Amino acid sequence: MIEKSFKLITLGLLIFGLSGCQSDNIKQYKEAPKVWKQVSREEILSQNTIPVFTYNIIKTYPHNVTSYTEGLLMRDGYLFEGTGRYNQSKLLKIDLKSGKTIQQHTLGPRYFGEGVTIFQGHIFQLTYKSNIGFIYDKDSFNLKKMFRYPTQGWGLTTDGSELIMSDGSAALIFLDPKTLQQKRYIKVSDGKSEVGFLNELEYINGEVFANVWKTNLIVRISSKTGKVTGWIDLTGINPDPAKLKFPYVLNGIAYDNKSGHLLIAGKCWPDLFEIELVPIENKFDN
Repeated sequence: MIEKSFKLITLGLLIFGLSGCQSDNIKQYKEAPKVWKQVSREEILSQNTIPVFTYNIIKTYPHNVTSYTEGLLMRDGYLFEGTGRYNQSKLLKIDLKSGKTIQQHTLGPRYFGEGVTIFQGHIFQLTYKSNIGFIYDKDSFNLKKMFRYPTQGWGLTTDGSELIMSDGSAALIFLDPKTLQQKRYIKVSDGKSEVGFLNELEYINGEVFANVWKTNLIVRISSKTGKVTGWIDLTGINPDPAKLKFPYVLNGIAYDNKSGHLLIAGKCWPDLFEIELVPIENKFDN
């Protein structure tokens, strides 16, 4: 019955037009992900102009091993997670301490779920290659609208006034949350080259934190200029590196504004980690 209702809603939205149709007079970012140079731990440790951080694990929480994490955030004391893979994609509300799912919405089988964020009482969720995003009521998880975008969908966050998305390239794309039209975009660069493979995103105090796909690195980015402001090296945080190999990589950044700590996840990892950041030079001096 739920699946039938979902199909009827989808059909109705397609008949009457998806929200956020792109205006011709707005410069659109349509660049498909390139074969970017994969940044390495050795590279970021060898440079001395951009701060590098490592971590201390504060707490470890259970995480559902069937959840292929694509989006993660904390709100009102709960964890919200968007998961991927066809026939398995979901939107979840989770009790952090127990790891138990409190509420969920299952996407249709044709959709590969990606990044999620919350803005003014609504949850926004991207999909990978369908060029379609979903908007849900935050409390009920009822589907309210669908919208289109011209790129792949990877990560999603908000600065409180705009939505910020990634598509696997070196771009951060800014969307108007009301019209879902692209307003602008910036390219992320460390001053020497662009930083691609930007995946899951989290906005924190003027910076965008982004997982760099297939690495143990998080890049910190100025949300105004795209300049890299720091690196976080999470080498060693994988709870079972012998088993959790590609595609079960690090992905998922949530910020707990009460503690100031990050919550870090991976695709189908059994654990989720609360960490504090430590400047890397201090870590090795102790």
